[in-house]
Amino acid sequence: MLIVALASLRTRWTTLVGTFVALALGVGLIAVMGLGLASAFGAPDRAPQRFAGSPVVVMGDDTLTVEVRRGPSTGQVSRRLVHPHPVDIELLRDLRALGPVTRDDGKGARGGPDAVGVDAPVTEVRRVVGDRALVLTGGDRRRADPATERDAEGLVTVNALLGTAGGITAFVAVFVVSSAFAFAVALRRREFGLLRTAGATPGQLRRLLLTEAAVVGTLASATGCALGRLGAPLLAGLLVDGGMAPSWFTVRPATWPLHAAFWTGLVVAFAGVWVASRRAGRIGPAEALREADVDTGVLPPARRLLGFALLAGAAFLMAKSLATDPSALLKRKTYTTQPMVLITAAALLAPLLVRPLARLVRLPGATGMLVTANASASLRRTAAVAAPVLITVALAGSVAGSATTVSAAKAAEVRAHTRADLVVTGKELRVRPVHGATLSASASTAVYVREEGTALLRSEARAVDDAKALATVGRLPVVAGDIRDLDDRSIVVNEEWEQHTVGAKVRVWLGDGRRAALRITAVLARGTGNNGVYVTSVNAPAAPVDRIDVLLAPGVDRAAVTARLRDTGGTVRPTERWLAATHPRTSPQTRLGLVVILGIALVYTAIALANTMLMAGSVRSCELNALRLAGATRPRVLAVVAGEALFAVGIGALLGLTVTAVNLVGLGVALASLSAPVAVSVQWPLMGGAAGVCTVVAVGAALLPRAVRCRSTPVN
Repeated sequence: MLIVALASLRTRWTTLVGTFVALALGVGLIAVMGLGLASAFGAPDRAPQRFAGSPVVVMGDDTLTVEVRRGPSTGQVSRRLVHPHPVDIELLRDLRALGPVTRDDGKGARGGPDAVGVDAPVTEVRRVVGDRALVLTGGDRRRADPATERDAEGLVTVNALLGTAGGITAFVAVFVVSSAFAFAVALRRREFGLLRTAGATPGQLRRLLLTEAAVVGTLASATGCALGRLGAPLLAGLLVDGGMAPSWFTVRPATWPLHAAFWTGLVVAFAGVWVASRRAGRIGPAEALREADVDTGVLPPARRLLGFALLAGAAFLMAKSLATDPSALLKRKTYTTQPMVLITAAALLAPLLVRPLARLVRLPGATGMLVTANASASLRRTAAVAAPVLITVALAGSVAGSATTVSAAKAAEVRAHTRADLVVTGKELRVRPVHGATLSASASTAVYVREEGTALLRSEARAVDDAKALATVGRLPVVAGDIRDLDDRSIVVNEEWEQHTVGAKVRVWLGDGRRAALRITAVLARGTGNNGVYVTSVNAPAAPVDRIDVLLAPGVDRAAVTARLRDTGGTVRPTERWLAATHPRTSPQTRLGLVVILGIALVYTAIALANTMLMAGSVRSCELNALRLAGATRPRVLAVVAGEALFAVGIGALLGLTVTAVNLVGLGVALASLSAPVAVSVQWPLMGGAAGVCTVVAVGAALLPRAVRCRSTPVN
């Protein structure tokens, strides 16, 4: 069987080049993502930098630890405080009595430095400090470095991107490779019929195809692993240049990602050919020899059942999210992965839709008639071209469209929630009254709440000096209560909180870790998640004022007010300019992630289209020469071939647009149910560009084999 399989591969290597390239590329990308994840998870600890010369570092407490329920028992969960405790003056005096103290107030908290270095025996330092602060030694001293937290956040971002990209790669690779094998088997029906006539059993045919898959899979996986080792450092450089990974991030040697990629490639190859091999085993000798060129039975019951099951699953997931937690559809993890269910369902059911769509389209002239007739007759070829186009257009429209829709909705929400004419921003603003203007000063802070006794959640908050000024300058989406009633013993929450009844008390931890029982004075709509919490500045004493919203009185000289506001020490901008600079744009990290994801999908689509058209072209010479004998000119034949490719790409693009529309409509419904602005963003240029690339590749690959002459013996 191995000898027969190798001989078959030598004969048909041109039809398997695309499958080999797709599988090798998939394994290579999985290896790259795995090596990146291994390097991020096992990133070496950096040496302390800020207090490298001090043997001991004393740091104010920066962590909130709370007991929560974990099943029948209790446990502890910790969150980083937004306002860490400073090392107070009294403690500094005690530390100086032990030895030299090094201060570095670059990250200092209000009221004292956040950390100091101490040149003294650690036992003496611990005795003096007690429970007033943290004592750090050895490698733990890097906890006081400003870069430590940023590096941790960067590594989390890297893990999220590589995990998502790896999932997309596996998803597209499985689909492309399985489609390629299935189409190759469909083109070899007559060959298998001849083998059956010669005495081959169904089991032998299945083993032949599986052996071919094993050979191709082994070679492609080995090639992919080699490509992965070469490409991983390039990916690390891209992540560093894009600001997603720390500047020191590099890919370190690891073996498990290469093993995982290699065996994944083999599994994908076997999985891709398994269904096709079972179908080939059911081909009878006479059946294959008598079979007409019109495709029948192209959607087996198992594929039909799986397609409708996934379609029902996609509808259930969206309906469940809209009914129970619409905000989940606004999260990147959801709008990146959930559309794949609907995309897969549409791709599996694509053969069912080809003939109905072909009947609806009436192309002019004899060429148009031949195009639609051939597309309807050759369902396997048309569906094999349409499916990868569907995936690419749907991913571009759904993922990128969802990301920009969420960003646009957040920007529109911020615009709708302010009446301010000017906005002043800065690190530590000095607030002074300005004649002819109402000023609402606020500071960034956070509060922590234990919900259902099982989770400690952090909510971003604003600390305000004057609630009445906030109500005047802002236009907050209040659904209950009154913002103007906010005082030092109360809080404003949103509908996302477990407890959001006006007048009820909630127990929270403030940004510096203090416990407080505050009365709910107003409740805001949930919105896109930007409708945070409001407390008074008394409940956030460590938070410096970083924003002032300014509402001008009628007839006041804007230039004069702007000049006075510069005394605050901040940047004064009209509200529209401030919004344009801070809110409507998708983050660079998100854009880079979208480029990686969509780039993978587009490359795979190009490979799949070229492979399908070249395989199909290798067996169409006789058919097209017969068309020439019937009187068609060479340009007419080329027009028919190009028209069929365009028609199939158009069907795929149409299905991709349909899937995109369903996903974006669901997102729009979620925004409306959250009382957020519905600003659906359709990425026409991106989807059009993807469809354009697919068109060029499909038409070019379809016209390439036309120079092949008709042979006396069929190729298959």
